[in-house]
Amino acid sequence: MNSTTLTTIYILWLRQIKKYFRSKSRIIGSLGQPLLFLLVLGFGLGPIFEKGGGGDYILFLSPGIIAMSILFAAVFSGIEIIWDRRFGFLKETLVAPVSRTAVMIGRTLGGATTAFFQGSIVLLITFCVGFHTTIIGALLSLVVMFTIAVIFAALGTIFGSLMQDIQGFGLIVNLLVMPLFFLAGALFPLDTAPTAIRIVSDINPLTYGVDAMRHVLTGVTHFGLFTDALVLSGVVVLAIAVGAYLFSKIEA
Repeated sequence: MNSTTLTTIYILWLRQIKKYFRSKSRIIGSLGQPLLFLLVLGFGLGPIFEKGGGGDYILFLSPGIIAMSILFAAVFSGIEIIWDRRFGFLKETLVAPVSRTAVMIGRTLGGATTAFFQGSIVLLITFCVGFHTTIIGALLSLVVMFTIAVIFAALGTIFGSLMQDIQGFGLIVNLLVMPLFFLAGALFPLDTAPTAIRIVSDINPLTYGVDAMRHVLTGVTHFGLFTDALVLSGVVVLAIAVGAYLFSKIEA
């Protein structure tokens, strides 16, 4: 990469970061759903989970809730492409003498970083409700969290590149992300799930992100860390490649 490409990526990344931290209501509001899941499910279903021999439900649930917060924040970062298209900023960016791939990477990394920040806040909150892990586990989880964020920020870019209607984006993305979350083993063990759910979960990339998070934080795994890392790495490359291609096809 030459200096122009790196500068383009950095500027667009920084723009996303500044927009995120300037919107205090966005930061606070985005924590509502993870808190609801942690408190209601964690303490409501915890006794049932423990009676069934599943152990501490907060320990099981927390990695999935962290992944959920990253999923929603990362995918919905793609809506900013539609906003920028509507207000003319996207056109100015696309006609600039810079690589569209660099523009896409900068925007995607910006969305991924803001989603990573949000996931980090939720990680800290989980410690307040009884979750615990090792320092090494917490540090390794940051790597997994950023990988999940990049995958789904790129997915958000894909949808943002294909769509021009903000309401339609919200409906389609919600239709996608809710099944991704509920079928990722975030709320229940995949070992005891029906065969049909396990098959669908096996092709869900978030499943491997949740499993990797759970492994580094609690030591419990379904697929194994090597399989998780292999799948997540492949999906990162695929998502960025598809996102870059579709973004390059947007008409200025």
